[in-house]
Amino acid sequence: MKNLAFTLLSFLVLIGCTPNGKESKNEQSQKVNDFAIIIHGGAGTILKKNMTDEKEAAYKAKLEEAIKVGHTILKNGGTSQEAVIKTIQVMEESPLFNAGKGAVFTNAGTNELDASFMDGKTLNAGAVAGVKDVKSPIELAVKVMTDSEHVMLSGEGASTFAKEKGLEIVDPSYFYTERRFKSLQRIIDREKTQLDHDDKTAAFYDSDIKNAKFGTVGCVALDKNGNIAAGTSTGGMTNKRWGRIGDAPIIGSGTYANNNTCGVSSTGWGEYFIRSQVAYDISAQMEYQQKSLKEATTDVIQNKLTKLGGTGGVVALDKNGNMSFEFNTAGMYRASMNDKGDLVIKIYND
Repeated sequence: MKNLAFTLLSFLVLIGCTPNGKESKNEQSQKVNDFAIIIHGGAGTILKKNMTDEKEAAYKAKLEEAIKVGHTILKNGGTSQEAVIKTIQVMEESPLFNAGKGAVFTNAGTNELDASFMDGKTLNAGAVAGVKDVKSPIELAVKVMTDSEHVMLSGEGASTFAKEKGLEIVDPSYFYTERRFKSLQRIIDREKTQLDHDDKTAAFYDSDIKNAKFGTVGCVALDKNGNIAAGTSTGGMTNKRWGRIGDAPIIGSGTYANNNTCGVSSTGWGEYFIRSQVAYDISAQMEYQQKSLKEATTDVIQNKLTKLGGTGGVVALDKNGNMSFEFNTAGMYRASMNDKGDLVIKIYND
C-alpha cells in the first residue's frame, strides 16, 4: 500500500512539472505580490543615441513620480481603480507624453483625446473618444463607467456629459505644446513634398504613421483585495484626420481587465491593435489555454501582432501579481513596482 501511495505521489509531482522551462499550473497559481502596479508612457523608435541625458532624466523622473502615486494608494489599502486614475493623471498633466497636456495635434490643428478604463471585478468599463476640452480624459472614462448606462461616449456628447458631472473643463489651448505643434508642421510639410511623388506616397504614410503616435500612457494595478483595474489615455496619432479613433478607447484592444486572468494596457499602431483585439487576446489565452502571463503577452505581441505588421507593446499584470512588459519596438517608456517597493524604470530595449 505504501508503494502504491509513493508511486501515485511521484506521478503527481511529475505531471506538475512542464518541459522546456515553462511554468506549471501550480507555479502560475502562486501569489507573488499582494499588490502591484505597472505603467507605460508609449512605445516606438526610442533610441539611446537620439536621447539627451536631460530628456532621459525627465522621462524617468516623471515615470517614477507617476507610479509612486499609484503604489502609495495601493500600499495604504486603496483601490486599483483609484491607483490607475491618479497614476495616469500625473502623466496626462505632463507635456512629455501623448496624453492630456502633451497630446499630439490633428491635421486640423486641434487636440482630440481618447481614454478607456476597465474594472476587473465587474467587467464594467468606460471610454471616451475625440474629447477636446476635458482636462482628464481618464477621469471622464471612469465617470462614463460609474455614472451612465453606456460604455463609450464621443466628441461633443462626451464633453456635455463631463460638464453635467462636474469634471474640470479647460480651454482647448490648455493642451497646446510647442513641441507637438512643430511636429505637426513638419509632417504636413513633408506630406506636401510627397504630393508630387505618388509612387512614394504610400510608403511615406506608412513611415509617418509608425513614428507619429508614440507617447500613449497606460496603467494596470492589482490591489490588496485582489481587484485588477486597467486604463489607457492618449492624444492619438499626429496629423490624424476624419475623426480617426485608435485602440486606446476600445475595450479589448487598448484596455482590458479581468480578475480571473489579468489587466492589460496597450500602446502602438492602433489600427493593428483593434484588428488583433490585443488586450483581450492576452486574457483569453490565459483563460482558455491556461497560458502564463508571459507566454500570452509574448505570443500576442511578438507573434500575432508582428506577423500582421503592427508595432507597439503592452504592460500587463495578472491576478497573482506577475508583471510583463512586452513590445516589438526599439523602446517603451515603462515602470513597475511590487508589494516590496522594488522599482523598475526602463526606456530602451534592454
